[in-house]
Amino acid sequence: MINFKKVTLDDKEWINEKLKESNFPGCHQNFGNMFSWSSIYNTHVAQINDFLVVRETVNEEDVFFYPAGKGDRKPVIEEIIKYSEDNGNRCIITGLTLEDMEELNQMFPEKFVYEELRDAFDYVYLLEKMVTLKGKKLHRKRNHINAFKKNITNWTFETITQDNLEECWEMNKKWCIETGCKDDIELNNENCATKMFLLHFSELDLDGGLIRVDGEVVAYTLGEVLNSDTYVIHIEKAFRDIQGAYPMINREFAEWIQKTYPHIVYINREEDMGMDGLRKAKQSYYPIKMIEKYRAILK
Repeated sequence: MINFKKVTLDDKEWINEKLKESNFPGCHQNFGNMFSWSSIYNTHVAQINDFLVVRETVNEEDVFFYPAGKGDRKPVIEEIIKYSEDNGNRCIITGLTLEDMEELNQMFPEKFVYEELRDAFDYVYLLEKMVTLKGKKLHRKRNHINAFKKNITNWTFETITQDNLEECWEMNKKWCIETGCKDDIELNNENCATKMFLLHFSELDLDGGLIRVDGEVVAYTLGEVLNSDTYVIHIEKAFRDIQGAYPMINREFAEWIQKTYPHIVYINREEDMGMDGLRKAKQSYYPIKMIEKYRAILK
């Protein structure tokens, strides 16, 4: 029997150690996301043979992340299979990359059925491209930024600290009212996660940036280093009635990332959750690659 426990801040150190050993590219393999979305997905964690095993509940079914750590994963996955069988559930391992899927199939040939999770694909961009916005494809982004700078002269960018964190939450509440979070389950869930990110900003070792216009916060973003060459953006909000606010916060924070973490090559802007507007917005920056994700269901 696997001894799962609800994920808490006390788990951060050992979970981050296991994630660092695995260097996974997917945004779900990140402690900040596991913790901040835990009330939505009922996230539990356990250690098996020095591996991290994550269990979540999706559509009323238990699903497991691909184990994180060093060594032989096969005995760990055998434990996951036994746990699922003992509880009368299907064994589902989710968020698999193509490399994970190939490895799993080598360990358990023809034992799993694999399904694509298109709504969970991560959008990954070259950091340099997000800073310079060079090229014909990104001319609209440059135009929006130029319009912002032309129409608004009294704007500033600053990093998020404990001193301005509360202002970000106040801005977020206004954004939710304008966007209709309470009437949209996906937006409402995201708002719950956003609150956790902001409440535990320091404990999660997050970074952030914001833009003020006439002293008022009109856009902000939160993120952190994901793996050896990638930075992940967890949250990005801006008032839609301010032309160029989204491209501005995106570009300004990308420049800050480049200066602060010179080893970072990519920005992972997470998935689109199957939301048409979000998909179009993420596609409009022309990702250099997608982190494809799949789930494996034991036959």
